[in-house]
Amino acid sequence: MSQAAMKPALKAALLVLEDGRAFAGTSYGATGETFGEAVFTTGMTGYQETLTDPSYHRQIVTQTAPHIGNTGVNDEDDESTKIWVAGYVVRDPARVPSNWRAKRTLDEQLKTQGVVGISGIDTRALTRHLRERGAMRAGISTEILDPAALLAKVLEQPAMAGSDLASEVTVAEAYVVPAEGEKRFTVVALDLGIKTMTPKRMAERGIEVHVLPATASLEEVLAVKPDGIFMSNGPGDPETTEHPTTLLKALLEQGIPYFGICFGNQVFGRALGLGTFKLKYGHRGINQPVLDRATGKVEITAQNHGFAVAWPGSENQHSAVDAPLDATVETPYGIAEVSHVSLNDNVVEGLKLTGRDGKPLAFSVQYHPEAAAGPHDSAYLFDRFVELMTVSTEKGRS
Repeated sequence: MSQAAMKPALKAALLVLEDGRAFAGTSYGATGETFGEAVFTTGMTGYQETLTDPSYHRQIVTQTAPHIGNTGVNDEDDESTKIWVAGYVVRDPARVPSNWRAKRTLDEQLKTQGVVGISGIDTRALTRHLRERGAMRAGISTEILDPAALLAKVLEQPAMAGSDLASEVTVAEAYVVPAEGEKRFTVVALDLGIKTMTPKRMAERGIEVHVLPATASLEEVLAVKPDGIFMSNGPGDPETTEHPTTLLKALLEQGIPYFGICFGNQVFGRALGLGTFKLKYGHRGINQPVLDRATGKVEITAQNHGFAVAWPGSENQHSAVDAPLDATVETPYGIAEVSHVSLNDNVVEGLKLTGRDGKPLAFSVQYHPEAAAGPHDSAYLFDRFVELMTVSTEKGRS
């Protein structure tokens, strides 16, 4: 018998988008069916960090890079305790992993955690479709191979807009990441879908990080006696985050330094009285160019978000291109301004707040400076947070 005849037959799989576009392929990972919002990520590497990023909760992720799985899966690079993606779409999965840290194949990991995927489809065509039509609901099935039947189930699924998902991914109980070396500051990190590497980056700078659930009360936060507040990345619609937004308003009123990333940037915007809106297809990948308006430096950043902060004056709610980004906004806590801008579409990528005393109080960015997975261009933001707390501490002593 030939080697080809000895190989098990690949199980057929079907991907259907909510507008009826269908892609036939073969099963990758677990069999069964799954539903979520179809999105794409342009990262060439770092699929393990992507899969375990809680920000991808309830999303079917398409890899634009055609060859996925060649480095297998290891025990060091997970960004949380599980794979969060609702489904996984790749074109050409590696048959054999080749990396000295690999413990198992990606296919095995997906099967173990029950993640349904599809391979062998034209991911370039799928990506172009999502760019033109926008991110949308989708389903993958190895059980229903009739496009019309699967489409009917897709249309029953909830949309991403209006979904409160941070409460579904947050930690159940508080925990502490101790400072490495001499302890300099104490920070409360509100977990809206935090990645493992984020508190580690702070710990490397002498910060003791108390990670609290998204439902933590003002009293619970203040009981830690924090020198600073951090809010993490996370999934879902920022318009649903009433509690974190209300909490942040109270903390800003007390003048506690704040740093937010990704979802934390959107919560910050809402706390300042700004709106948020859903992007057509979002920013996802580790190659997104962002301009730091203060320094003129261009950073290549890691991003994963489908919503953005709406700066006042934009003529089009679905784009910030027309907004007067040089303008400032007066808030109850001081003066807010845009600090970072996407060079792809001019979307707001960062905010800065100067307190009522004229000194820096808070800032946020829409991307992931912890570099997991992604470039290290933005690591300086953790140092900026340290500087912010240093100034605040010295001000408190004077």
